[in-house]
Amino acid sequence: MKGRMMVSQLPDHAAFALQRFRELTGKIKHYEEILAVVFWDMRTGAPRKGIGLRSEAYGDLAAESFRLSVSDEMGELLDKLSQHDVLPLLSRVDRRQVEEVRKDYERNRKLPPDLYREYMVLVSQSEAAWEEAKEKSDFPGFLPYLEKIIDYNRRFIEIWGVKETPYDTLLDLYEPDMHVKDLDRLFGELKSRLVPLLEAVQRDGERPDTSFLKGSFDVAAQKAFSLYILKELGYDFEAGRLDESVHPFMTGLNPGDVRITTRYLEDDVLSALFGTIHECGHALYEQNLGEELYGTLLCTGTSLGIHESQSRLWENLVGRSRPFWQRYFPELKKHFPGKFDHVTAEDFYRAVNVAEPSLIRIEADELTYNLHIMIRYEIEKMLFNEGLAARDLPEVWNAKYTEVLGVTPKNDAEGVLQDVHWSGGSFGYFPSYSLGNMYGAQMMAKAREEMPDLDEHIAAGRFASLKEWLTERVYKYGKSLRPAEIILNVTGEPLDSSYLCDYLERKFRDVYRLG
Repeated sequence: MKGRMMVSQLPDHAAFALQRFRELTGKIKHYEEILAVVFWDMRTGAPRKGIGLRSEAYGDLAAESFRLSVSDEMGELLDKLSQHDVLPLLSRVDRRQVEEVRKDYERNRKLPPDLYREYMVLVSQSEAAWEEAKEKSDFPGFLPYLEKIIDYNRRFIEIWGVKETPYDTLLDLYEPDMHVKDLDRLFGELKSRLVPLLEAVQRDGERPDTSFLKGSFDVAAQKAFSLYILKELGYDFEAGRLDESVHPFMTGLNPGDVRITTRYLEDDVLSALFGTIHECGHALYEQNLGEELYGTLLCTGTSLGIHESQSRLWENLVGRSRPFWQRYFPELKKHFPGKFDHVTAEDFYRAVNVAEPSLIRIEADELTYNLHIMIRYEIEKMLFNEGLAARDLPEVWNAKYTEVLGVTPKNDAEGVLQDVHWSGGSFGYFPSYSLGNMYGAQMMAKAREEMPDLDEHIAAGRFASLKEWLTERVYKYGKSLRPAEIILNVTGEPLDSSYLCDYLERKFRDVYRLG
């Protein structure tokens, strides 16, 4: 395979170990693809009556993959390949995969396989239960699942070992080497600049007219426009598809099969569109991974933060930009005849960038979005570092929304039940969204520096240059580089929150005509 050392170039004992290691990790990768198909099916319309038995099957497959990853054979192979006289001889990809698999092996080896299987069955059942609970705004009905999931995660933390804090242990699953102390600092920096900006916008700014965004927008037309925009951005439909789900998501089986979903709301022309562009950003990453990674466990994004940097970059820094709407507003008008006859592209650009406190994270504007993430971050820290009980989540959630954003949920569907993440056990995931905003802004600043005519390209609907730039610096590396290495590789410096703050200050002072 391209970029991977031939086994014959190694000493005989190491060559055999490497060949068998590739076979074993390849088999695990195949299990992951099958599990991804099952997951996608359960989230895109699988019959509810089959969820129970399907969850059992999902749990068995996940457990078998898990057993392979922590098997005695895997441990023996890792020991042989990690020897000081062998590891340096491996190709960059093989060496990185050995290091990554060893990290997971040493952590997961501590988990009893039966415990892991029980957990996988629970979370696959839980996501269906969450969908029903959200539909009915029934937190008590979902509570038993959530309590069990939290208990399992607390047990996992004890088994794996507490890092600097219990919550740090969970953070490492999504953003390697990121700690509470780092996030506290980064969020503190954001808050110190973005809260005063929001106050200035609300107090002194000229609020954009958004009246034309209200009304009824044909769902079929929304779907057609979403498909059109996906093709324009470079999403490869021969390597993917667009479906519907309660909560938009991307599932990457391999670079040749990267599926995305969205959610259409008849009274909201923006929700599906920006949700689709967001998931497209994830998909562009997965569809453009380097060929040398194919079939390996490195053939995926390096972290949730870097992954979110791409979804947020394409959704916001491209999709909510003035050049984008200079190009695509006329196309939007064609898809929705009569809806925007008296609206200009500039009017529409300003309207899609209105900034005001709201209840729903996925509908939040760029300026307030990070405050939604900070609330979830604080609550997750309370759950795992302070022992907050699951039954108290609605009360705590509502209080924090009232305090931080000045809005209070009327029910749990628009409050604590709005996100799917906790139903799947994804505690420690939410900070990656804000990390993604920071990574993305820093990357885009570098892209503009190296491509001064980038806005002209966007205004002309030419996205290939940006996609190729990101492919060469981010996408092709997959998990073969760590997050800190990626941002340093792209920008020449570590993660710096000031790029996001500078970008938001420039943009919203302009949108609100603050001078």
